[in-house]
Amino acid sequence: MSQQIEPLVRHSDDIEYEDVDAAEGMSKGVLVDESRGAPNFAIRRFELDPGAEVPEHTNEVEHEQYVLAGEYTVGIGDEEYTVSEGDSLLIPAGVVHWYRNEGDQPGAFLCAVPNGDDEIELVE
Repeated sequence: MSQQIEPLVRHSDDIEYEDVDAAEGMSKGVLVDESRGAPNFAIRRFELDPGAEVPEHTNEVEHEQYVLAGEYTVGIGDEEYTVSEGDSLLIPAGVVHWYRNEGDQPGAFLCAVPNGDDEIELVE
């Protein structure tokens, strides 16, 4: 028997943001995840302050991202991309990636990941 999933609506002022430990100038808000009844995926919103950098790292799971605001640089593997509002990204599991906001406006993006362990490993 399948589990009954309850609908969920969360308003933007209900989302709490926290600083991301490995990246000064980046914060994360969890919009929907397993703890809120989503059985398969989590959606998170990240904000990247002007001048912020996220070091090279890998994640255990794939990431699908949608840029909401700003313009910033994303490194994925050996490639570097400038992304802005409306752009989409797929970052496969285990691929080294990083972020850098050299602009004077904040960047923001949505990130969808499968539920479960999303262990982050910094690349040295």
